[in-house]
Amino acid sequence: MDPMNTFWFLLIGLIAGWLAGRIMKGKGFGLIGNFIVGIIGALLGGFLFSLLGIQAVGLIGALIAALVGAIILIWLISLIKVKK
Repeated sequence: MDPMNTFWFLLIGLIAGWLAGRIMKGKGFGLIGNFIVGIIGALLGGFLFSLLGIQAVGLIGALIAALVGAIILIWLISLIKVKK
């Protein structure tokens, strides 16, 4: 992965984490936590989209995939937190 692709991946993940924290009010993890969730969610979203045969094209498509992944990850983490 070249440095520019890494930069865009991290930037999209950070934005997705911040947006997911806003969408999932009360279930976020603070600014830094949501950024981390966004980066991991970007990986998850890309994986899920590829499983479903959906192509995320361009920056907007990558942001949507990352946002979906981050929302799913926040939801899954909130399920685990509730069960404890």
